Amino acid sequence: LTKDQDFVSSHYLLFCTKRGVIKKTLLEAYSRPRANGIIAINLAEGDQLVDVALTNGRKEVLIANRNGRAVRFPGPARAGGGRRVELGEDAGRDEVVGMLAVEADTEETILVVSEQGYGKRSLVEDYRKTNRGTKGVKTLNITDKTGELVAFSAITDEHDLMIINRSGITIRVHARDISVQGRATQGVRIIDLKKRGDEIASVC
Repeated sequence: LTKDQDFVSSHYLLFCTKRGVIKKTLLEAYSRPRANGIIAINLAEGDQLVDVALTNGRKEVLIANRNGRAVRFPGPARAGGGRRVELGEDAGRDEVVGMLAVEADTEETILVVSEQGYGKRSLVEDYRKTNRGTKGVKTLNITDKTGELVAFSAITDEHDLMIINRSGITIRVHARDISVQGRATQGVRIIDLKKRGDEIASVC
């Protein structure tokens, strides 16, 4: 961890759980870790950590759910926890798949990938700003053919992606080869799942 006091006192860690709970903690809180670690966030039974992002407090936050909807809102103004993001009508079986913290004028595009290998990139500006308590906007047109959302990342043309299937197959894809489309489309097939019943497990 950096020894720069100005940095640790002006940057935050933003945590997000699969049930949509977000927590913002000053980075300085982790400057003196104990031998048995520090409890960064208390999780309710059945919940788990999905993503952690470093922010300067001015970045905007985007969070996406398995049902293909996303919210975009200003980062929390104060440190603290327990702020919940609405998961929509299917909250009982829906869950968060990813959280991003981006600058308003970023050159990054938003990558989404579905269980059945469909994916696309969209501009951050395509995601209108919403409140945390709304169900958000469509980030991928979810159908039986696409399957649910499994990956949500901010990338540029310079990135390469590693896509891993549940069957153990891994492929490498150039980000620039994935087309930029409107956020409400279903994207294009970026990986062909040869094995019946196979799905995308992870994208990094």
